[in-house]
Amino acid sequence: MGSANTELVSEQLYEHLGEISGILFFLLGAMTIVELIDAHDGFEVITSKIKTTDIRKLLWIIGIVTFFLSAVLDNLTTTIVMVSLMRKLIPFKKLRMFFIGMVVVAANAGGAWSPIGDVTTTMLWIGGQITTGNIIINLFIPSLVCLIVPLTIISLKMKGRIRAIQVIEDDQKNITSSFERNLILAVGVGALIFVPVFKTITHLPPFMGILFGLAVLWVVTEIIHKNKNDEDKDAYSVVHALRKADVPSVLFFLGILVAISALESTHQLADLAGFMDNTIGNINVIVVAIGLLSSIVDNVPLVAAGMGMYDMQTYPPDDYFWHFLAYCAGTGGSCLIIGSAAGVAAMGMEKINFFWYIKKIALLALIGYLAGAFTFMAQEYLLNQ
Repeated sequence: MGSANTELVSEQLYEHLGEISGILFFLLGAMTIVELIDAHDGFEVITSKIKTTDIRKLLWIIGIVTFFLSAVLDNLTTTIVMVSLMRKLIPFKKLRMFFIGMVVVAANAGGAWSPIGDVTTTMLWIGGQITTGNIIINLFIPSLVCLIVPLTIISLKMKGRIRAIQVIEDDQKNITSSFERNLILAVGVGALIFVPVFKTITHLPPFMGILFGLAVLWVVTEIIHKNKNDEDKDAYSVVHALRKADVPSVLFFLGILVAISALESTHQLADLAGFMDNTIGNINVIVVAIGLLSSIVDNVPLVAAGMGMYDMQTYPPDDYFWHFLAYCAGTGGSCLIIGSAAGVAAMGMEKINFFWYIKKIALLALIGYLAGAFTFMAQEYLLNQ
């Protein structure tokens, strides 16, 4: 319970803030890199390759591209990029909403199997509960199943072609060259992918790797824009990208994580874990329930609570429990549009109605979530026999 010992409270506060700041600096660095790529129209390199007008084929292309892009960027950023693309490709809002619903499912599924694809997975990775290689190996197939099952069901209902593809040119005074777009995309994505390698080689915290990557990108942008005037250069600078980064979300995570840390320090989470173990007993049921709860309550506090409830003596690094928690917390939020950052972003950008999502997408997302969960359990059973 609470302590009157102010020295102990201060010590624990500084300890928790040290851990939390590592997560926040990582997120801020990653957001800035993505904003910098976007400022240079780097994602046009990917989106410009999509030419098909066949609805069913386009649905699969969008789903697969979102799945893999989310693993490299993150589910929120990928959703924003793909929703912007959908507006260019599909002029009919009713059809576009179905596509965007599947983008949310694909983005959350893709973020679950990568240490940098979702905030919750990043938290587990930074906390030492999971490692890069094992999370990819163990969660790739279940996450893919989580996408493929609803994608197959919805594609059976769709047919025909898009009658017109709208190409909307950006109204920008300063258009980047093809070389600049390709270079910034390559360096930016390379910096993100390099972070797990950096951690493995140096054993330093991941936020050091992301800040190192951002520093390299900063040098590159200064070099390629050195001959431009200050006004044009500013739009493509790291400072400008940092201003556009979603700092309110970072501060939101700070508040949540400090609150969860307080519950952990007062042993409330340990008591809750004991209560759940005694009343429910089955760890699979507990984790699946946490995943479904993440569609109502944000998955960040749920995973933070899970990390505080179950220590690493009971469940060591790369234990079945941590991998299953990463999958369920990452993909369970797709069951409601308010259950993930990706869903909230799509809802805001496209004005998707909450009840429309429940009626059209929620059941598909739930089926995919459960299919992936059963795949994970079956995979673990077969591999560990």
